[in-house]
Amino acid sequence: MVAAITASDAAGRTTAARTSLTSNFETFLSLLTSQLKNQDPLSPLDSNQFTQQLTQMSGVEQQLLTNDLLTSLLATQQGGLGGASDYIGKDATAVWSATRLEGGKANWSYELGTSASEATLSVIDGSGKTVWTGPAPDRSSGTHDFAWNGKTTAGGQLPDGGVYSLKVTAKSGTNDVQAQVLTRGTVTGVEMADGKPYLTIGASLVPLSSVIGLKARPAT
Repeated sequence: MVAAITASDAAGRTTAARTSLTSNFETFLSLLTSQLKNQDPLSPLDSNQFTQQLTQMSGVEQQLLTNDLLTSLLATQQGGLGGASDYIGKDATAVWSATRLEGGKANWSYELGTSASEATLSVIDGSGKTVWTGPAPDRSSGTHDFAWNGKTTAGGQLPDGGVYSLKVTAKSGTNDVQAQVLTRGTVTGVEMADGKPYLTIGASLVPLSSVIGLKARPAT
């Protein structure tokens, strides 16, 4: 079984290789200078051999630069997952509206800045089509939970597995009420996607950058 290479391991190996390359290159230049000074004018040294060795040295240096880049990427990924893993088992709140329909249900929270005289919730599918709309169950200021049963406005049942988003619009008289959709729940996993850490919260995959609240679960 091959052991995993950490960012620090990779950086250490690259540093050692660069030190060796620098020493060998300086030795090579010293020998080359000495040979050029003492060569027989009637039988000069073959310059092609020196050119070939210089090319090889350059190739090794280029490989070390590539290793530096890979080491940097490895450190970024390990650091991202390492930091995100601390969220597992904690209750998180994120400004995020996308979730999967599972078991005929999808869950969100929505927050109203002030009490609203009217508030409407809309469920939107992955193509941007509104599949359900209805009045918000609570129009008071604060954070409220909403569970959708996977049915369209016409009453048809949508299959599990689709990704849906919630939209909230609210008014107080003729004025718009500030509102946002939240994903809340216990963090059960982390993963990297496009170089960024994501958290699994219920049926949602949430970017770590969207998390606005975190607290430890009470001891049982």
